[in-house]
Amino acid sequence: MAQRIFDEKTLRKLEQLTLIANKVRAGAIQGERRSSRRGNSIEFADYRNYVRGDDLRRVDWNIYARFERPFIKLLENEEDLAVHLLLDGSASMDWPRSGQRDLHKFLYGQRVMAGLAYMALGSGDHVSATIFRQDGTVQWGPLRGRGHTMNLLLWLEKAYTRGHMDTNQAMQDYARRAPRAGLCIVITDLMSPEGYEDGLRALQGRGHEVTLIQILSPDEVAPEIAGDLQLIDVETGVPQEVTLDAEMRAIYMQRVEAWQAEISEYCTRRGIHYVSVQTSTPWEQLILTELRRLQVVH
Repeated sequence: MAQRIFDEKTLRKLEQLTLIANKVRAGAIQGERRSSRRGNSIEFADYRNYVRGDDLRRVDWNIYARFERPFIKLLENEEDLAVHLLLDGSASMDWPRSGQRDLHKFLYGQRVMAGLAYMALGSGDHVSATIFRQDGTVQWGPLRGRGHTMNLLLWLEKAYTRGHMDTNQAMQDYARRAPRAGLCIVITDLMSPEGYEDGLRALQGRGHEVTLIQILSPDEVAPEIAGDLQLIDVETGVPQEVTLDAEMRAIYMQRVEAWQAEISEYCTRRGIHYVSVQTSTPWEQLILTELRRLQVVH
């Protein structure tokens, strides 16, 4: 997957970028990003809970002796960031299913996740990557350092889609168990009848700064099929008889546009970065152009 994702030109561009959190507090150990705070690096600022992967030299053993729990000491100008990358692994992401690999939604999501993780690991950020599926949630990390990139890519190569996923429930569950607030980027097609609002609110309620990336294939936005059809939901298996002519196609496209406008309006009200992308758009363009425009990367 490393060769399929990272050509040398794209690699050089990604290495010049970092992820940005404007609202959530950074801190843990010194990353490669530049601090905007005042203060000497040896000045104590606060404590936070120990997370797997943290440097044991940063544990305050006196506090551990008192509370029998490990805590990490934070200093004033420390600027690493907790980055949470969440990818929808439901069956609806397994589309298109034949002949159009570069338009495949899950593969596109894998590439976006890999690109964002590569940037974050290179900045010394604390990176977790999670895939939600019906048969269970799988997680990589949290880890930091670009030396973990190949390990991440090998993990992503083994990923697959499976069954129905309640997007709301998946995000709520993650919000409850994530040990540290940070920048949370959700990559999904949002094709879940249970909705998405409660899950996004749960992530924000735990202090995460949220970015929502909606991935759709071109034929989901503007279908080319026509006639009397039986459509089958790829997650539930429920069939639906439809007649798709020019008028119905126009109505469908209007409803997709209205749906996306509704998502955008909700995210704007909540202070959530939102971008909808079709898989015909090169994945690196999403990161280098759209996410820069939203000031998610710099």
